[in-house]
Amino acid sequence: MMFRFGPFEADRAAYRVSRDGTPLALTPKLLDLLFYLLERPAALVTKEALLDGVWPDANVTDNALAQAISELREALGDSAASPTYIRTIARRGYRFIAPVTATAAAGAHASAAAGNRSAPGAGEEPRAVAVLDFANLSGDADVAWLGAGIAETVAGDLSRLGAFRIVDRWRVRQAVAETGDSVASLAEQLGVSLVATGSFQRRGPQLRISARMIDVGSGDAVADAKVDGPVDDVFSLQDAIVASLAHAMGLGSGRGAREGHETSSLDAYRAYTEGWLRIEALDTELVVGAVADFQRAIEADPGFAQAFAGLANAEFVAYEMTRQSPEPNRGALGSGIAHAEHAIQLAPDLAEAHATLSFLLSSAGRVDEAQAAARRAVALEPDGWRHQYRLGHATWGMPRIRALERAIALHPQFVYARLEMAMVHVARGALATAESLARHGVVELDLQKPAANRFPGVGFHWLLGTLLAARGAHAEAITEFDRELARVNRRRLYGVEYGLVALYWRGYSEMARGQTEAALASLRAAGTYLPGHPRCVLGEADALGRIGDRRAATARLEEARAAAGHFRATDRLADACLMDALHAVLSGNPEGAVRSLDGLLDLPVSSSGWTVPLEPGLAPLHARPDFQRFLTRLADRAS
Repeated sequence: MMFRFGPFEADRAAYRVSRDGTPLALTPKLLDLLFYLLERPAALVTKEALLDGVWPDANVTDNALAQAISELREALGDSAASPTYIRTIARRGYRFIAPVTATAAAGAHASAAAGNRSAPGAGEEPRAVAVLDFANLSGDADVAWLGAGIAETVAGDLSRLGAFRIVDRWRVRQAVAETGDSVASLAEQLGVSLVATGSFQRRGPQLRISARMIDVGSGDAVADAKVDGPVDDVFSLQDAIVASLAHAMGLGSGRGAREGHETSSLDAYRAYTEGWLRIEALDTELVVGAVADFQRAIEADPGFAQAFAGLANAEFVAYEMTRQSPEPNRGALGSGIAHAEHAIQLAPDLAEAHATLSFLLSSAGRVDEAQAAARRAVALEPDGWRHQYRLGHATWGMPRIRALERAIALHPQFVYARLEMAMVHVARGALATAESLARHGVVELDLQKPAANRFPGVGFHWLLGTLLAARGAHAEAITEFDRELARVNRRRLYGVEYGLVALYWRGYSEMARGQTEAALASLRAAGTYLPGHPRCVLGEADALGRIGDRRAATARLEEARAAAGHFRATDRLADACLMDALHAVLSGNPEGAVRSLDGLLDLPVSSSGWTVPLEPGLAPLHARPDFQRFLTRLADRAS
């Protein structure tokens, strides 16, 4: 049904409202409210009728209803004091007072036909679908986790129908953070032709789930589904939702769950979902809670492979949070590897488990095994952007660039991949290419809303600053380091590390400008991010030596030597080689510095040492032939 009033058109089948041809950004609940009123023009609609018709079985207050009416008026440009469309009838309800013309929607039959064509024919690409989190209409915090949990399960069930390409749910949630409630903008960013949206309401032990499949091109709802049943039977309800959508679109019932991928335990399902919600925030203060969530899921269902993979992911983050600390969490790294391997034993075709194992093995320095695990994940799910990214992370040189280019093609908003590509070009000495990537990343990153910069949302201003400093543009470099510092959030993954290096490099740019006291302050501030980190201590020693405080400089050099020893003792050999080289330069031993750097090239081929061409503490070595030979070998390894 199509409703026309004033300059507006409201298409019930397409589930959208436009003003003079321009769509309005209305939430699904505001759309439901408007259509309810439009279907009863000029009639008094009581508050009770609205609550029952728009929020059935939900505990919604009169104040919440009044707020929704206010938001709808604002969207229509209406006024409560002098209404054109919605008049308040004191203590009773509301009346839609504008003239309304209702006609059958021209696209209704086309919509049904479009739905029945959803299954791809021979040689056709499957239609891409984005599944949004389901709205919690009852506002019940105890079941809030179902919003993501239902969407995740529905996405999996739709995938097994074999008719669609389901967009990664991480990407969908990131795009929602960018675009808000605009289905058209969301679809454009994700490159999808179908959007699945829905809601759920709990009343006591009962649960109602509603879902709708929207054809973005026509705006039509090609399928609707609604099911009711006990909360404890949520798995059957979810299956029924997808079966109903599939039936409406002329599709089969799917291929069934894969062994070990899913669980029949509601407790395990809830704990697993809550764990992933914590991990996806990449808030380091939520990691302990995420580990506990996944452990609860495993206790409830020891055969739940996805829970073991989730736990391994949480343990990877727990290690990465501490990787530059004097005592990194090696226990989390080893436990994560074991849990990822167990997930693979339970479900050998679980791509996420192989990809997670790759990340963990990369951090452990087991490069060959990490690459094999990532390739297995890509083979299982070639269109998984996260698997392509992890393959890029595990490889080096052209294999890294090819994998990261594929990740970007699959997920253009995943800006961080460009930073890891730039690493290769820095190691090659192709600094102009690296700067181009850094500038591109800065622009893309700064266009994104902070809420969408989920992994990790930092690094590009620092990288651009290092490249500017390398060519002597120190004033511009300092500006970029300050921009990096303005973005740093110590609670976000890698936030502490980028805060440290931004201040370290800023200190050296200040020294290059003759601002040694300011440099010393910057280098000391860097030490507040990771107290005692040898890079910061060595920088302080350099600054102290330049202002003539030899005794303090010598003391800091000795402190740095001891701190660097922690890297070697904890098998962080690449870091140890680099810190030894920086120490040797400040100690007046350039030959020893180059020997330490050569030790980097004796390690398995990886990104180790990629920053050497930019390291300000190694600047005195650039005129030496042996250092230039090292740079040539470093570049060859990155080819």
